[in-house]
Amino acid sequence: MDPFSVITTTAVSILVAGLAVVFLLVAVFAIVHLVFYAKELMIHDQQAPIAGSIFNLLVHFNTLFDYLTYLARKHRTYRVVAPFHSEIYTVDPVNVEHILKNNFSNYGKGQYNHGIMKDLLGDGIFAVDGEKWRQQRRIASLEFSNKLLKNFSSMVFRANAVKLVEKVSEVAASNKMMDLQDMLMKSTLDSIFKVGFGIELDSLSGLDEFGNRFTKAFDESNVLVYWRFVDPFWKIKRFLNIGTEASLRRNIKLIDEFVFQVIKRKREQMKTEITNRGKQDMLSRFLVESEKDEENMTDQYLRDIILSFVIAGKDSSANTLTWFFYMLCKHPFIQEKIVQEVREATSMNDDMSVNEFAEMITEEVLDKMQYLHASLTETLRLYPAVPVDGKCSKEDDVLPDGLRVKKGDGINYMPYGMGRMADIWGEDAEDFRPERWLKNGIFQPESPFKFTAFQAGPRICLGKEFAYRQMKILAAFLLTFFKFKLADETKEATYRTMFTLHMDQGLPLFAVHRLSKDGVGFSGKQCLDNW
Repeated sequence: MDPFSVITTTAVSILVAGLAVVFLLVAVFAIVHLVFYAKELMIHDQQAPIAGSIFNLLVHFNTLFDYLTYLARKHRTYRVVAPFHSEIYTVDPVNVEHILKNNFSNYGKGQYNHGIMKDLLGDGIFAVDGEKWRQQRRIASLEFSNKLLKNFSSMVFRANAVKLVEKVSEVAASNKMMDLQDMLMKSTLDSIFKVGFGIELDSLSGLDEFGNRFTKAFDESNVLVYWRFVDPFWKIKRFLNIGTEASLRRNIKLIDEFVFQVIKRKREQMKTEITNRGKQDMLSRFLVESEKDEENMTDQYLRDIILSFVIAGKDSSANTLTWFFYMLCKHPFIQEKIVQEVREATSMNDDMSVNEFAEMITEEVLDKMQYLHASLTETLRLYPAVPVDGKCSKEDDVLPDGLRVKKGDGINYMPYGMGRMADIWGEDAEDFRPERWLKNGIFQPESPFKFTAFQAGPRICLGKEFAYRQMKILAAFLLTFFKFKLADETKEATYRTMFTLHMDQGLPLFAVHRLSKDGVGFSGKQCLDNW
Protein backbone atom coordinates (compact mmCIF):
# COMPACT_ATOMS: atom_id res chain seq x y z
CA MET A 1 0.00 0.00 0.00
CA ASP A 2 1.14 3.53 -0.77
CA PRO A 3 2.71 5.03 2.42
CA PHE A 4 0.91 8.31 1.74
CA SER A 5 -2.44 6.49 1.69
CA VAL A 6 -1.62 4.82 5.01
CA ILE A 7 -0.82 8.16 6.61
CA THR A 8 -3.99 9.71 5.17
CA THR A 9 -6.16 6.82 6.36
CA THR A 10 -4.63 7.00 9.84
CA ALA A 11 -5.19 10.76 10.03
CA VAL A 12 -8.81 10.37 8.97
CA SER A 13 -9.32 7.61 11.55
CA ILE A 14 -7.89 9.79 14.31
CA LEU A 15 -10.07 12.70 13.21
CA VAL A 16 -13.20 10.55 13.15
CA ALA A 17 -12.37 9.10 16.56
CA GLY A 18 -11.80 12.60 17.93
CA LEU A 19 -15.10 13.84 16.56
CA ALA A 20 -16.87 10.80 18.00
CA VAL A 21 -15.45 11.59 21.44
CA VAL A 22 -16.53 15.22 21.13
CA PHE A 23 -20.07 14.27 20.08
CA LEU A 24 -20.25 11.77 22.95
CA LEU A 25 -19.20 14.44 25.44
CA VAL A 26 -21.73 16.88 23.99
CA ALA A 27 -24.49 14.25 24.21
CA VAL A 28 -23.61 13.39 27.82
CA PHE A 29 -23.53 17.08 28.70
CA ALA A 30 -26.92 17.70 27.05
CA ILE A 31 -28.51 14.78 28.91
CA VAL A 32 -27.08 15.90 32.27
CA HIS A 33 -28.30 19.43 31.63
CA LEU A 34 -31.79 18.29 30.69
CA VAL A 35 -32.02 16.14 33.83
CA PHE A 36 -30.88 19.05 36.00
CA TYR A 37 -33.27 21.44 34.24
CA ALA A 38 -36.22 19.08 34.68
CA LYS A 39 -35.36 18.64 38.36
CA GLU A 40 -35.25 22.42 38.88
CA LEU A 41 -38.64 22.82 37.19
CA MET A 42 -40.21 20.44 39.69
CA ILE A 43 -38.83 22.24 42.76
CA HIS A 44 -41.04 24.99 44.21
CA ASP A 45 -39.26 26.24 47.31
CA GLN A 46 -39.32 30.03 47.01
CA GLN A 47 -36.60 30.14 44.38
CA ALA A 48 -36.72 32.75 41.61
CA PRO A 49 -38.90 31.76 38.63
CA ILE A 50 -37.09 29.96 35.80
CA ALA A 51 -36.90 32.06 32.61
CA GLY A 52 -35.04 29.46 30.55
CA SER A 53 -31.73 27.65 30.27
CA ILE A 54 -28.24 28.69 29.31
CA PHE A 55 -29.11 27.70 25.75
CA ASN A 56 -31.64 30.57 25.63
CA LEU A 57 -28.77 32.97 26.35
CA LEU A 58 -26.70 31.30 23.65
CA VAL A 59 -29.46 31.85 21.07
CA HIS A 60 -29.88 35.51 22.05
CA PHE A 61 -26.18 36.25 22.60
CA ASN A 62 -25.89 39.09 20.06
CA THR A 63 -28.70 41.01 21.81
CA LEU A 64 -28.11 39.48 25.23
CA PHE A 65 -28.56 42.58 27.39
CA ASP A 66 -31.85 43.48 25.71
CA TYR A 67 -33.04 39.89 26.06
CA LEU A 68 -32.22 39.91 29.78
CA THR A 69 -34.07 43.22 30.08
CA TYR A 70 -37.08 41.74 28.27
CA LEU A 71 -37.16 38.92 30.83
CA ALA A 72 -36.78 41.42 33.70
CA ARG A 73 -39.97 43.18 32.64
CA LYS A 74 -41.79 39.92 33.37
CA HIS A 75 -39.94 39.11 36.62
CA ARG A 76 -37.76 41.62 38.48
CA THR A 77 -35.75 38.64 39.70
CA TYR A 78 -35.50 35.39 37.73
CA ARG A 79 -33.05 32.61 37.05
CA VAL A 80 -31.51 30.82 34.11
CA VAL A 81 -30.60 27.18 34.61
CA ALA A 82 -27.04 26.15 33.79
CA PRO A 83 -25.49 22.71 34.38
CA PHE A 84 -25.26 22.08 38.14
CA HIS A 85 -26.28 25.61 39.21
CA SER A 86 -28.59 28.52 38.43
CA GLU A 87 -27.72 32.05 37.33
CA ILE A 88 -30.03 34.54 39.06
CA TYR A 89 -30.67 37.95 37.46
CA THR A 90 -32.23 40.91 39.26
CA VAL A 91 -33.18 44.53 38.61
CA ASP A 92 -34.62 45.06 42.09
CA PRO A 93 -32.70 47.87 43.87
CA VAL A 94 -33.44 46.33 47.27
CA ASN A 95 -31.90 43.02 46.18
CA VAL A 96 -28.95 44.90 44.69
CA GLU A 97 -28.28 46.66 47.99
CA HIS A 98 -28.43 43.30 49.77
CA ILE A 99 -25.91 41.76 47.35
CA LEU A 100 -23.49 44.68 47.13
CA LYS A 101 -23.67 45.95 50.70
CA ASN A 102 -25.82 44.32 53.38
CA ASN A 103 -24.58 40.78 52.76
CA PHE A 104 -21.45 41.68 50.86
CA SER A 105 -19.35 38.90 52.42
CA ASN A 106 -21.58 36.24 50.85
CA TYR A 107 -21.31 37.51 47.28
CA GLY A 108 -17.90 37.52 45.64
CA LYS A 109 -16.73 36.76 42.12
CA GLY A 110 -16.44 33.08 43.05
CA GLN A 111 -14.56 30.27 41.36
CA TYR A 112 -17.05 29.96 38.49
CA ASN A 113 -16.61 33.58 37.33
CA HIS A 114 -12.90 33.57 38.08
CA GLY A 115 -12.43 30.40 36.03
CA ILE A 116 -14.08 31.99 33.01
CA MET A 117 -12.17 35.30 33.26
CA LYS A 118 -8.78 33.99 34.38
CA ASP A 119 -7.14 33.64 30.96
CA LEU A 120 -7.71 37.34 30.27
CA LEU A 121 -7.91 39.11 33.64
CA GLY A 122 -6.08 36.53 35.75
CA ASP A 123 -5.96 37.62 39.38
CA GLY A 124 -6.73 41.27 38.65
CA ILE A 125 -9.05 43.26 40.90
CA PHE A 126 -12.19 42.56 38.84
CA ALA A 127 -11.76 38.78 38.91
CA VAL A 128 -10.72 37.96 42.48
CA ASP A 129 -11.93 38.05 46.08
CA GLY A 130 -10.19 37.91 49.45
CA GLU A 131 -6.69 39.10 50.15
CA LYS A 132 -5.69 39.78 46.54
CA TRP A 133 -8.74 41.99 46.05
CA ARG A 134 -8.07 43.83 49.32
CA GLN A 135 -4.39 44.36 48.47
CA GLN A 136 -5.10 45.78 45.02
CA ARG A 137 -7.92 47.96 46.28
CA ARG A 138 -5.78 49.32 49.12
CA ILE A 139 -2.97 50.37 46.78
CA ALA A 140 -5.36 51.75 44.18
CA SER A 141 -7.25 53.66 46.87
CA LEU A 142 -4.04 55.33 48.01
CA GLU A 143 -3.34 56.40 44.45
CA PHE A 144 -6.81 57.71 43.64
CA SER A 145 -6.90 59.75 46.85
CA ASN A 146 -3.54 61.33 46.02
CA LYS A 147 -3.91 65.02 45.12
CA LEU A 148 -0.81 64.77 42.93
CA LEU A 149 -2.56 62.14 40.80
CA LYS A 150 -5.66 64.32 40.50
CA ASN A 151 -3.62 67.27 39.24
CA PHE A 152 -1.40 65.16 37.02
CA SER A 153 -4.33 63.25 35.49
CA SER A 154 -6.14 66.50 34.66
CA MET A 155 -3.01 67.75 32.91
CA VAL A 156 -2.75 64.50 30.92
CA PHE A 157 -6.46 64.57 30.01
CA ARG A 158 -6.14 68.14 28.73
CA ALA A 159 -3.02 67.34 26.73
CA ASN A 160 -4.62 64.30 25.13
CA ALA A 161 -7.81 66.29 24.48
CA VAL A 162 -5.74 68.79 22.49
CA LYS A 163 -4.27 65.91 20.47
CA LEU A 164 -7.76 64.52 19.88
CA VAL A 165 -9.03 67.92 18.69
CA GLU A 166 -6.12 68.11 16.27
CA LYS A 167 -6.88 64.61 14.96
CA VAL A 168 -10.59 65.33 14.50
CA SER A 169 -9.71 68.66 12.88
CA GLU A 170 -7.63 66.94 10.21
CA VAL A 171 -10.51 64.68 9.27
CA ALA A 172 -13.12 67.44 9.48
CA ALA A 173 -11.05 69.71 7.20
CA SER A 174 -11.19 67.07 4.46
CA ASN A 175 -14.92 66.49 5.07
CA LYS A 176 -14.31 62.77 5.62
CA MET A 177 -16.22 60.38 7.82
CA MET A 178 -14.53 59.29 11.06
CA ASP A 179 -14.99 56.53 13.62
CA LEU A 180 -15.16 58.54 16.82
CA GLN A 181 -15.28 55.41 19.00
CA ASP A 182 -11.89 54.33 17.67
CA MET A 183 -10.41 57.77 18.33
CA LEU A 184 -11.84 57.88 21.85
CA MET A 185 -10.53 54.38 22.61
CA LYS A 186 -7.03 55.38 21.57
CA SER A 187 -7.16 58.66 23.47
CA THR A 188 -8.31 57.04 26.73
CA LEU A 189 -5.76 54.23 26.29
CA ASP A 190 -3.00 56.84 25.98
CA SER A 191 -4.30 58.54 29.14
CA ILE A 192 -4.46 55.41 31.31
CA PHE A 193 -0.95 54.38 30.26
CA LYS A 194 0.43 57.81 31.08
CA VAL A 195 -1.48 58.32 34.34
CA GLY A 196 -1.57 54.72 35.55
CA PHE A 197 1.74 53.39 34.31
CA GLY A 198 3.85 56.49 33.60
CA ILE A 199 4.37 55.43 29.98
CA GLU A 200 3.83 57.51 26.83
CA LEU A 201 1.94 55.25 24.42
CA ASP A 202 0.72 57.69 21.73
CA SER A 203 -1.63 55.22 20.06
CA LEU A 204 -3.83 58.08 18.79
CA SER A 205 -1.11 59.06 16.33
CA GLY A 206 -1.35 55.59 14.77
CA LEU A 207 2.43 55.23 14.86
CA ASP A 208 2.55 52.64 17.66
CA GLU A 209 1.65 49.54 15.64
CA PHE A 210 2.34 47.14 18.53
CA GLY A 211 0.06 49.20 20.77
CA ASN A 212 -2.69 49.13 18.14
CA ARG A 213 -2.40 45.35 17.80
CA PHE A 214 -2.59 45.06 21.59
CA THR A 215 -5.79 47.11 21.63
CA LYS A 216 -7.41 44.98 18.92
CA ALA A 217 -6.36 41.74 20.64
CA PHE A 218 -7.60 43.01 24.01
CA ASP A 219 -11.02 43.98 22.64
CA GLU A 220 -11.40 40.69 20.79
CA SER A 221 -10.44 38.76 23.92
CA ASN A 222 -13.07 40.70 25.85
CA VAL A 223 -15.71 39.34 23.46
CA LEU A 224 -14.33 35.79 23.34
CA VAL A 225 -14.08 35.43 27.12
CA TYR A 226 -17.61 36.76 27.60
CA TRP A 227 -18.81 34.13 25.11
CA ARG A 228 -17.76 31.51 27.63
CA PHE A 229 -20.66 32.49 29.90
CA VAL A 230 -23.11 31.08 27.36
CA ASP A 231 -20.95 28.40 25.74
CA PRO A 232 -21.18 25.18 27.79
CA PHE A 233 -18.48 23.58 25.65
CA TRP A 234 -15.75 26.19 25.96
CA LYS A 235 -13.53 24.01 28.16
CA ILE A 236 -13.60 21.24 25.54
CA LYS A 237 -12.68 23.75 22.83
CA ARG A 238 -9.87 25.14 24.98
CA PHE A 239 -8.51 21.62 25.57
CA LEU A 240 -8.61 20.88 21.82
CA ASN A 241 -7.47 24.43 20.96
CA ILE A 242 -10.18 24.95 18.35
CA GLY A 243 -12.67 27.66 17.36
CA THR A 244 -13.09 30.67 19.63
CA GLU A 245 -10.64 29.25 22.16
CA ALA A 246 -7.87 29.00 19.55
CA SER A 247 -8.49 32.64 18.61
CA LEU A 248 -8.45 33.64 22.28
CA ARG A 249 -5.14 31.86 22.87
CA ARG A 250 -3.51 33.77 19.99
CA ASN A 251 -4.83 37.08 21.30
CA ILE A 252 -3.70 36.36 24.87
CA LYS A 253 -0.18 35.62 23.61
CA LEU A 254 0.02 39.02 21.93
CA ILE A 255 -1.45 40.76 25.00
CA ASP A 256 1.08 39.08 27.28
CA GLU A 257 4.01 40.07 25.05
CA PHE A 258 2.90 43.70 25.13
CA VAL A 259 2.20 43.90 28.87
CA PHE A 260 5.42 42.13 29.90
CA GLN A 261 7.30 44.67 27.77
CA VAL A 262 5.49 47.46 29.65
CA ILE A 263 6.56 45.96 33.00
CA LYS A 264 10.17 45.59 31.82
CA ARG A 265 10.21 49.13 30.47
CA LYS A 266 8.76 50.51 33.70
CA ARG A 267 11.35 48.71 35.84
CA GLU A 268 14.14 50.17 33.73
CA GLN A 269 12.54 53.61 33.97
CA MET A 270 12.34 53.37 37.77
CA LYS A 271 16.04 52.47 38.01
CA THR A 272 16.96 55.74 36.28
CA GLU A 273 14.51 57.78 38.38
CA ILE A 274 15.58 56.79 41.88
CA THR A 275 15.31 60.36 43.12
CA ASN A 276 11.74 60.64 41.85
CA ARG A 277 10.33 57.53 43.57
CA GLY A 278 8.19 59.64 45.88
CA LYS A 279 6.03 60.70 42.93
CA GLN A 280 4.75 57.32 41.78
CA ASP A 281 2.10 56.22 39.35
CA MET A 282 -0.03 53.17 40.09
CA LEU A 283 2.25 50.67 38.40
CA SER A 284 5.23 52.07 40.30
CA ARG A 285 3.43 51.46 43.59
CA PHE A 286 2.73 47.85 42.66
CA LEU A 287 6.34 47.36 41.51
CA VAL A 288 7.59 48.67 44.85
CA GLU A 289 5.24 46.22 46.58
CA SER A 290 6.59 43.41 44.39
CA GLU A 291 10.11 44.10 45.67
CA LYS A 292 8.83 43.33 49.18
CA ASP A 293 7.03 40.14 48.14
CA GLU A 294 8.69 38.70 45.03
CA GLU A 295 7.21 35.24 45.58
CA ASN A 296 3.57 36.34 45.32
CA MET A 297 3.79 39.56 43.30
CA THR A 298 5.23 38.03 40.17
CA ASP A 299 5.29 39.62 36.72
CA GLN A 300 2.25 37.49 35.88
CA TYR A 301 0.35 39.02 38.80
CA LEU A 302 1.46 42.51 37.75
CA ARG A 303 0.25 41.71 34.24
CA ASP A 304 -3.20 40.85 35.63
CA ILE A 305 -3.31 44.11 37.59
CA ILE A 306 -2.36 46.17 34.54
CA LEU A 307 -5.06 44.64 32.35
CA SER A 308 -7.72 45.32 34.98
CA PHE A 309 -6.78 48.99 35.02
CA VAL A 310 -6.69 49.09 31.22
CA ILE A 311 -10.26 47.80 30.99
CA ALA A 312 -11.34 50.29 33.67
CA GLY A 313 -9.43 53.29 32.34
CA LYS A 314 -9.86 52.77 28.60
CA ASP A 315 -13.16 51.02 28.05
CA SER A 316 -15.36 52.66 30.67
CA SER A 317 -14.68 56.26 29.63
CA ALA A 318 -14.43 55.66 25.88
CA ASN A 319 -17.56 53.52 25.74
CA THR A 320 -19.59 56.06 27.69
CA LEU A 321 -18.36 58.94 25.52
CA THR A 322 -19.18 56.96 22.37
CA TRP A 323 -22.80 56.48 23.46
CA PHE A 324 -22.85 60.08 24.72
CA PHE A 325 -21.96 61.50 21.30
CA TYR A 326 -24.38 59.12 19.64
CA MET A 327 -27.20 60.43 21.86
CA LEU A 328 -26.16 64.04 21.22
CA CYS A 329 -26.40 63.43 17.49
CA LYS A 330 -29.88 62.02 18.07
CA HIS A 331 -30.75 65.06 20.23
CA PRO A 332 -29.05 68.10 18.61
CA PHE A 333 -30.84 70.51 20.98
CA ILE A 334 -29.08 68.86 23.94
CA GLN A 335 -25.78 69.02 22.05
CA GLU A 336 -26.16 72.78 21.64
CA LYS A 337 -27.30 73.25 25.23
CA ILE A 338 -24.09 71.61 26.49
CA VAL A 339 -21.99 73.77 24.14
CA GLN A 340 -23.63 76.90 25.53
CA GLU A 341 -22.93 75.77 29.11
CA VAL A 342 -19.26 75.07 28.33
CA ARG A 343 -18.83 78.44 26.63
CA GLU A 344 -20.37 80.24 29.61
CA ALA A 345 -18.32 78.26 32.15
CA THR A 346 -15.06 79.03 30.34
CA SER A 347 -15.98 82.60 29.29
CA MET A 348 -14.87 81.54 25.83
CA ASN A 349 -14.74 83.75 22.76
CA ASP A 350 -14.58 82.75 19.10
CA ASP A 351 -10.91 83.71 18.75
CA MET A 352 -9.72 81.37 21.50
CA SER A 353 -7.27 78.66 20.38
CA VAL A 354 -7.46 75.09 21.58
CA ASN A 355 -4.38 75.62 23.76
CA GLU A 356 -5.91 78.73 25.32
CA PHE A 357 -9.09 76.76 25.90
CA ALA A 358 -7.07 74.03 27.64
CA GLU A 359 -5.76 76.58 30.15
CA MET A 360 -9.35 77.52 30.99
CA ILE A 361 -10.37 73.95 31.93
CA THR A 362 -9.75 73.99 35.66
CA GLU A 363 -11.46 71.95 38.37
CA GLU A 364 -13.61 74.96 39.27
CA VAL A 365 -14.71 75.40 35.66
CA LEU A 366 -15.57 71.71 35.32
CA ASP A 367 -17.71 71.93 38.45
CA LYS A 368 -19.83 74.59 36.72
CA MET A 369 -20.74 72.17 33.94
CA GLN A 370 -23.73 70.66 35.72
CA TYR A 371 -25.75 69.95 32.57
CA LEU A 372 -22.78 68.18 30.96
CA HIS A 373 -22.39 66.10 34.12
CA ALA A 374 -26.10 65.24 34.03
CA SER A 375 -25.91 64.30 30.34
CA LEU A 376 -22.99 61.95 30.92
CA THR A 377 -24.82 60.39 33.86
CA GLU A 378 -27.97 59.97 31.77
CA THR A 379 -25.82 58.20 29.17
CA LEU A 380 -24.48 55.88 31.85
CA ARG A 381 -28.02 55.17 33.03
CA LEU A 382 -29.03 53.90 29.59
CA TYR A 383 -25.64 52.63 28.41
CA PRO A 384 -23.65 51.59 31.50
CA ALA A 385 -20.01 50.72 30.87
CA VAL A 386 -20.57 47.31 32.52
CA PRO A 387 -24.08 46.18 31.48
CA VAL A 388 -24.24 43.09 33.73
CA ASP A 389 -22.13 42.27 36.77
CA GLY A 390 -22.01 38.76 38.17
CA LYS A 391 -21.35 37.45 41.68
CA CYS A 392 -21.51 34.01 43.26
CA SER A 393 -23.25 32.98 46.49
CA LYS A 394 -20.88 31.41 49.03
CA GLU A 395 -23.74 30.12 51.22
CA ASP A 396 -27.50 29.66 51.04
CA ASP A 397 -29.27 32.99 51.43
CA VAL A 398 -32.67 34.66 51.21
CA LEU A 399 -33.03 37.90 49.24
CA PRO A 400 -35.12 40.79 50.63
CA ASP A 401 -37.92 39.89 48.18
CA GLY A 402 -38.16 36.46 49.86
CA LEU A 403 -36.53 34.45 47.06
CA ARG A 404 -33.97 31.82 48.05
CA VAL A 405 -30.44 31.64 46.74
CA LYS A 406 -28.55 28.35 46.85
CA LYS A 407 -24.88 28.03 47.68
CA GLY A 408 -22.96 28.14 44.39
CA ASP A 409 -25.65 29.98 42.45
CA GLY A 410 -24.58 32.93 40.35
CA ILE A 411 -26.34 36.20 41.05
CA ASN A 412 -26.23 39.06 38.56
CA TYR A 413 -27.48 42.61 38.89
CA MET A 414 -28.15 44.39 35.60
CA PRO A 415 -27.30 48.11 35.24
CA TYR A 416 -28.40 47.99 31.58
CA GLY A 417 -31.80 46.55 32.45
CA MET A 418 -32.27 48.69 35.56
CA GLY A 419 -31.86 51.86 33.51
CA ARG A 420 -34.81 50.79 31.37
CA MET A 421 -37.26 49.88 34.13
CA ALA A 422 -40.33 52.14 34.29
CA ASP A 423 -40.96 51.18 37.93
CA ILE A 424 -37.51 52.54 38.82
CA TRP A 425 -37.21 55.63 36.58
CA GLY A 426 -40.77 56.39 35.51
CA GLU A 427 -42.68 55.95 32.27
CA ASP A 428 -40.00 57.90 30.36
CA ALA A 429 -37.28 55.47 31.53
CA GLU A 430 -36.11 54.79 27.97
CA ASP A 431 -35.95 58.46 27.02
CA PHE A 432 -32.66 60.37 27.06
CA ARG A 433 -33.48 63.22 29.43
CA PRO A 434 -30.55 64.80 31.34
CA GLU A 435 -32.98 67.07 33.20
CA ARG A 436 -34.05 64.15 35.40
CA TRP A 437 -30.72 64.59 37.23
CA LEU A 438 -31.07 68.33 37.87
CA LYS A 439 -32.87 70.38 40.49
CA ASN A 440 -32.70 74.15 40.02
CA GLY A 441 -29.81 73.54 37.62
CA ILE A 442 -27.76 71.57 40.17
CA PHE A 443 -26.90 67.89 39.68
CA GLN A 444 -28.66 65.57 42.16
CA PRO A 445 -27.21 62.05 42.51
CA GLU A 446 -29.40 58.97 42.96
CA SER A 447 -28.90 55.98 45.23
CA PRO A 448 -26.02 53.82 43.93
CA PHE A 449 -28.34 50.82 44.30
CA LYS A 450 -30.71 52.41 41.80
CA PHE A 451 -28.06 53.92 39.52
CA THR A 452 -25.56 51.06 39.51
CA ALA A 453 -23.15 52.11 36.76
CA PHE A 454 -20.27 52.40 39.28
CA GLN A 455 -21.28 49.47 41.52
CA ALA A 456 -21.92 50.23 45.21
CA GLY A 457 -20.90 49.09 48.66
CA PRO A 458 -17.32 47.96 49.39
CA ARG A 459 -16.62 47.33 45.70
CA ILE A 460 -17.81 50.76 44.51
CA CYS A 461 -15.65 52.06 41.68
CA LEU A 462 -12.60 53.91 43.02
CA GLY A 463 -12.12 55.67 39.69
CA LYS A 464 -15.59 57.24 39.48
CA GLU A 465 -14.42 60.85 39.83
CA PHE A 466 -11.37 60.05 37.69
CA ALA A 467 -13.71 58.83 34.91
CA TYR A 468 -16.06 61.81 35.15
CA ARG A 469 -13.14 64.24 34.98
CA GLN A 470 -11.73 62.58 31.87
CA MET A 471 -15.12 62.38 30.16
CA LYS A 472 -16.04 65.99 30.93
CA ILE A 473 -12.71 67.28 29.66
CA LEU A 474 -12.84 65.32 26.39
CA ALA A 475 -16.52 66.17 25.84
CA ALA A 476 -15.96 69.88 26.53
CA PHE A 477 -13.08 70.07 24.07
CA LEU A 478 -14.80 68.20 21.26
CA LEU A 479 -18.15 69.98 21.56
CA THR A 480 -16.53 73.41 21.79
CA PHE A 481 -14.66 73.04 18.53
CA PHE A 482 -16.94 70.74 16.51
CA LYS A 483 -20.53 69.94 15.75
CA PHE A 484 -21.18 66.24 15.16
CA LYS A 485 -23.64 64.48 12.87
CA LEU A 486 -24.17 60.76 12.30
CA ALA A 487 -22.99 59.40 8.97
CA ASP A 488 -26.27 57.50 8.67
CA GLU A 489 -29.08 58.97 10.73
CA THR A 490 -31.44 56.11 9.86
CA LYS A 491 -29.20 53.46 11.41
CA GLU A 492 -29.71 52.52 15.05
CA ALA A 493 -26.51 51.78 16.96
CA THR A 494 -26.10 48.35 18.53
CA TYR A 495 -23.58 46.90 20.97
CA ARG A 496 -21.12 44.05 20.93
CA THR A 497 -21.87 41.55 23.68
CA MET A 498 -18.86 41.62 25.98
CA PHE A 499 -17.87 42.70 29.50
CA THR A 500 -18.03 46.37 28.53
CA LEU A 501 -20.61 48.06 26.32
CA HIS A 502 -18.75 48.66 23.05
CA MET A 503 -20.72 50.06 20.15
CA ASP A 504 -20.75 47.50 17.36
CA GLN A 505 -19.04 48.67 14.14
CA GLY A 506 -17.86 51.88 15.77
CA LEU A 507 -19.45 55.35 15.64
CA PRO A 508 -19.19 56.69 12.07
CA LEU A 509 -19.97 60.40 11.94
CA PHE A 510 -18.99 63.72 10.43
CA ALA A 511 -17.56 66.69 12.30
CA VAL A 512 -17.80 70.35 11.28
CA HIS A 513 -15.66 73.11 12.78
CA ARG A 514 -17.66 75.45 14.99
CA LEU A 515 -15.04 78.23 14.95
CA SER A 516 -13.60 79.92 11.90
CA LYS A 517 -10.33 80.71 13.68
CA ASP A 518 -8.22 78.85 16.20
CA GLY A 519 -4.75 77.65 16.89
CA VAL A 520 -4.76 74.04 15.75
CA GLY A 521 -4.48 74.51 12.00
CA PHE A 522 -8.17 74.45 11.04
CA SER A 523 -8.28 75.07 7.30
CA GLY A 524 -10.81 77.33 5.63
CA LYS A 525 -13.85 78.97 7.18
CA GLN A 526 -16.05 75.94 7.57
CA CYS A 527 -19.16 76.96 9.45
CA LEU A 528 -22.32 75.29 10.58
CA ASP A 529 -24.14 76.59 7.48
CA ASN A 530 -22.24 73.93 5.50
CA TRP A 531 -24.42 71.32 7.17
